[in-house]
Amino acid sequence: MIFFYNISIRLVSFILTCLSPFNEKIKKGVKGRKHVFKTLEQNLKETDKTLWFHCASLGEFEQGLPVFSKLRAHYSLHKIVLTFFSPSGYDIRKDTSIADVVVYLPIDTKKNVKRFLSLIKPELTVFVKYDIWPNYLREIKHNKLRAILISAAFRKNQIYFKTLGKPLREALFAFEHIFTQNEISKQLLESIGYFNVSVSGDTRFDRVSNQLEQDNTLSFIEDFKNKQLCIVIGSSWPEDENLLIEYINTEAPKNIKFIIAPHAIKASHIKSIQEKLSVPYLLYSKKDNTNLAKSQVFIVDTIGILTKIYHYADIAYVGGAMGNTGLHNTLEPAVFGVPIVIGKNHQKFPEAKALIDNGGMFSISNQKQLNQILNQLINQNEKRLKSGQANYNFIKKNKGAVIQILDYLRI
Repeated sequence: MIFFYNISIRLVSFILTCLSPFNEKIKKGVKGRKHVFKTLEQNLKETDKTLWFHCASLGEFEQGLPVFSKLRAHYSLHKIVLTFFSPSGYDIRKDTSIADVVVYLPIDTKKNVKRFLSLIKPELTVFVKYDIWPNYLREIKHNKLRAILISAAFRKNQIYFKTLGKPLREALFAFEHIFTQNEISKQLLESIGYFNVSVSGDTRFDRVSNQLEQDNTLSFIEDFKNKQLCIVIGSSWPEDENLLIEYINTEAPKNIKFIIAPHAIKASHIKSIQEKLSVPYLLYSKKDNTNLAKSQVFIVDTIGILTKIYHYADIAYVGGAMGNTGLHNTLEPAVFGVPIVIGKNHQKFPEAKALIDNGGMFSISNQKQLNQILNQLINQNEKRLKSGQANYNFIKKNKGAVIQILDYLRI
């Protein structure tokens, strides 16, 4: 079975190279991987002791960050190698202080794997959530290197638990321990004979809780909000924006402020949002020397400040679930104690179901439902505050995954 996997992974590498001239994201990954080994050779010495952290993308990095930070402090004399598979993670976190070297993960061929691991020789490897690569993990096991998987979440229909998934299933056994987000994931691992598993919960709860200890002040948001009730629309996609802009234009009270922080900040997308709005708005990039309070909508055409913006929300809408792109991080606004509205396609996100069941999150399927729940949250102070408090309590209750992982590592 591994023979067919190795053929397929080389085929995938070839296809990505062929597609790269026609897709910017694929192009970045293909180009970035050409320099990985040279970068490692330039930044690592034979005598260096190293740790290796791997994340598929930005979301997994944020999820693993509380653990990475503790390991960085404890292993202060080690060099940290951080890898990403996706450009969306690499581009934003390539200069993070958590790591000494940040590179793309080379494609999972036997040749790449042997060269990569011979260069870094990690004393400990930490994978986050998923992105299980059989050849890397087989080589780790063969060399008797330590590796753990944190914040893992499995579903019954995943390939690990099917007949054709044998190479990936065997790769899981290279981890000396797997920390899962929930009991269901633990039971699925035990059903295939993997028993070195603990339910630690999701490290994202620790990550977002740490945000409360940061300075979340943004003076320009305070000026824009001007002590009015504010709805923050975070990581929105066109499917979300179509409904929300219709609400802003036709239904929303004029004293309600809206902040739109779209997932994509390409000029063409920002322009499309501007063209649809029929109320006063301004852009983050044009905010200077402007009377911010005069606008009803603030469009965030930059990255990296959404988490702090949630601090100013009275109500949050988190995008991604009206379409099929995937729900974005709902825990970031939840920690600030605000009620959250999301779209209908959230079935693959257990934290969404939990927040809904807990009374702090509301799922909508159409314009009528969006209008109804936003109007309720705006006009019913008690409902808004009670829902927000439910979210804050949920985050507080589910902290502690990092402590369990560090206890296992004896740190």
